[in-house]
Amino acid sequence: MKLTVASSPHIRGNFRTNRIMLDVVLALLPALGVGIWQMGLRALYVTVLSIGCAVLAEWLYSLVTRTRNTIVDGSAVVTGLLLAMTLPVTVPYWLVAAGSVFAIIFVKALWGGLGQNIFNPALAARALMLLVFPVGIVRYTVDGVTAATPLHHMVMPALPEESLLDMFLGNCPGSIGEISAVALLLGGIYLICRKVISPRIPVAYLGTVAVLTLVFSKTGDPVSWMLYSLLSGGVMLGAIFMATDYATSPATPVGQWVFGVGCGALTVIFRYFGLFPEGVTYAILLMNALVWVIDRYTPIRRFGKNKGGVEK
Repeated sequence: MKLTVASSPHIRGNFRTNRIMLDVVLALLPALGVGIWQMGLRALYVTVLSIGCAVLAEWLYSLVTRTRNTIVDGSAVVTGLLLAMTLPVTVPYWLVAAGSVFAIIFVKALWGGLGQNIFNPALAARALMLLVFPVGIVRYTVDGVTAATPLHHMVMPALPEESLLDMFLGNCPGSIGEISAVALLLGGIYLICRKVISPRIPVAYLGTVAVLTLVFSKTGDPVSWMLYSLLSGGVMLGAIFMATDYATSPATPVGQWVFGVGCGALTVIFRYFGLFPEGVTYAILLMNALVWVIDRYTPIRRFGKNKGGVEK
């Protein structure tokens, strides 16, 4: 008989990886649907290509390295879907394929596979794509016409031309999966109700962005500036679906609050002082790198010990 002893904690539950990934996909469908409705079938083609290349890359990696095939856990599908949702509909197909393969092979697989990666694969791929081919990542269209996103107006600084209602519903230019705040919020509520994610990180992230943009408003209407800051760009997508990634976010409750606040603060800093109008990608990636520090200094109090770590 072969006895396998794994590291603690030894906890069993009903949360299987493929079920979690399915819930994430279902939660993303409303936002994806709005993106396809607003931008046309090319948004669907970009999404299918991104998912397909991610799944193919994972399968080929397991074949070449002779490791267990992990396609069935659904993580490659989620990575490909999330990457597509951060991209504009005009992105070249070759860039989508390259980014998807990079996310799976270099950010996920080479670090040990699911749960071992330090950085969010989809965001790391987007960061590389933005570095290598920025023109393909920052060009946006509405009804086939190239247009500036609300964030580009806010850099001036000025309030966007779109109304807050349009921003909330998704009648504005942007990446495929980030334009509809209401669709993303519905997806987030679904994940919280399904206990897939905790509300700590999204609340801390969005709350920090709200407070900082309200206090340090760049216009004479601080409330509108705050609301536009929350509804524009990838803040909603990042706070709900990217920052809550299990492998790249803190495991402790206090750590999750710290992580969310850090992501929100860095997002505002990068938006105000960075080279690009968006700051979500680099904010989350930077906080990903600090997760081990956050977990170390925000430990969960163990049973039988007081706050100082001394046994009772």
